[in-house]
Amino acid sequence: MKLINTLRAALVALVPLAALAGPALAQSPTPAASPGATPTAPAPAPSATPAPPPAETKSPADTPSAAQTPTPPPSAPVQTADPFGEQFSLEPKKVVMLKGNANWDAAFDALIESFKTLTALLDKQGVKASGNPMIVYTSTDDTGFTFIAEIPVEQEVKNLGKNMSMGTSPDGKALKFVHRGSYDNMDNTYEAITNHLDDKKLEAKDTFIEEYMTDPLKTAEDKLVINVYVPLK
Repeated sequence: MKLINTLRAALVALVPLAALAGPALAQSPTPAASPGATPTAPAPAPSATPAPPPAETKSPADTPSAAQTPTPPPSAPVQTADPFGEQFSLEPKKVVMLKGNANWDAAFDALIESFKTLTALLDKQGVKASGNPMIVYTSTDDTGFTFIAEIPVEQEVKNLGKNMSMGTSPDGKALKFVHRGSYDNMDNTYEAITNHLDDKKLEAKDTFIEEYMTDPLKTAEDKLVINVYVPLK
């Protein structure tokens, strides 16, 4: 860096000297001819330097017009955050249900198997679902949980298998939360729900409901969208 600054100072000092030398040389007087000397013919004037050819001009066609300028694509809409803790009123629905239990290590697999069993029964009888599949958690502990898998229908389902029955989905006042992504990350969602209830000093019932907005049998697990409803006392 010191060397660069020294070179820069030297260049700056040389510029004024060159500027002074130029005018001095241009203004030096021509020496006078001695007496009796034969006058010297003046040197021929330098021929005029030919003018450079005119710069190439571009026709208007060569310059892109404003109309030819590509229009930038419209910006994508901004994804707004899902409501968290939205007040919601659950409406009762006729459902075919299957009771089950599972440990936490195989939780999602157990839920999927329940949905498969109910869906196979409906397909066999030609009964169409009238809503999204749901899971109602009835009890939990450190090792596992009990649950009821439910699928809304508009007609009675016959030939029910073991642990199956017809019934009505939960109803009443609840808070709605939205989970997006893998079921393995549900712990984070439920932790946030617990914190929300504590902050608002709200008391929940001993159950909660998951409504699968995307088909859990066809959707990649990391693309799941699940509404979580927490009934309030």
